[in-house]
Amino acid sequence: MAYVDGFVLAVPTANKQKFIEHAKKFDPMFLEFGATRVFECWGDDVPKGKVTDFQGAVKAKDDETVVFSWVEWPDKATRDAGMKKMMEDERMDMNANPMPFDGMRMIFGGFESVVEL
Repeated sequence: MAYVDGFVLAVPTANKQKFIEHAKKFDPMFLEFGATRVFECWGDDVPKGKVTDFQGAVKAKDDETVVFSWVEWPDKATRDAGMKKMMEDERMDMNANPMPFDGMRMIFGGFESVVEL
């Protein structure tokens, strides 16, 4: 079954187009290095919770929108090799290509699929 990397981040709402441009520039690298699909999803119906929520997880400010993204890989081995190649790729130089959001508040993780329909 597939392996999935998931990401949640807070992007300044004013940077929506910059975020889209950034994603269009870097997301093809995931596919180049073995991913099968990449999704970037701009928060639309993201309610505040009573105990916890997406905003709290990334300490989103009032002028930020929560983004939920995931990358699907055929398996963990392909993901591990692909992510290694991405991190070593000179195109990933964040000094030359800064992210349009605070990467320190991004949460992410790798997930093994247990049910697929």
